[in-house]
Amino acid sequence: MSDFGSDPHLWSARMTGAVAGAAISLVYLLPRSRQEAASRFLTGVAFGMIFGGPTGQWLGQRLGLLENLSGPEIMLGGATTASLMAWWALGALSRIAGRFGRER
Repeated sequence: MSDFGSDPHLWSARMTGAVAGAAISLVYLLPRSRQEAASRFLTGVAFGMIFGGPTGQWLGQRLGLLENLSGPEIMLGGATTASLMAWWALGALSRIAGRFGRER
C-alpha cells in the first residue's frame, strides 16, 4: 500500500487529476448554462480531491498495478477517475430528474 501523507507531490497530483477529470466531464457531457458548467466543475474538483486516494488504490488493486506505479501516479489516476465519474452520476440523475420531475 502506498502512503498518502502530506507529500506535496501527492497533493499536486491530486489537484491536477481532479481538475483534469472535471474538465473532461465538461467536454463529454456539455453543460446547458454557465451556472451548470461551474457547478459541475466545482463538484468534480471536490470529488477528485476527497476521493482521489481511495479511488486510486481501488483501481490499482483491481488492475494489479499498485506495485508498478508510484504514489503520485496512483493519486493522479484516482483523482481523475473520481472527478470524472462524480459528475457522470450526479449529472445523469440531475437531467433525469429535470426531465421527468416537472409537469409542463
